[in-house]
Amino acid sequence: MEEFGARFLDWSVNIALGAMFISLALTVFRLLRGPTLADRVVALDMLALLGIAFIGVIAVATKEYAYLDVAIALALVGFLATVAFARYIYRSAQMKKPDPAAPGSESGDEK
Repeated sequence: MEEFGARFLDWSVNIALGAMFISLALTVFRLLRGPTLADRVVALDMLALLGIAFIGVIAVATKEYAYLDVAIALALVGFLATVAFARYIYRSAQMKKPDPAAPGSESGDEK
């Protein structure tokens, strides 16, 4: 019965790695092609998530659970990077807004 468990774990690791490589390809496509900056930020966040998942699967496959510390550190850095990118997008959107009180700006009074 132990042999079945080892084979099942090997199959599960291989399926998980295959799914993650497909996700990686689709994420890189969205990162390069993304029509907006927000799409690219979400793709970068997904890349960090895929890195964490990849480290987790490798930790299970090799039975070296010290790799999980690296995954936790990557999760923290990925979260902070996502917050920083979101703040950058928010500030760039605020700077692009026209000031309605500024002279020469469009107002709703004109017809």
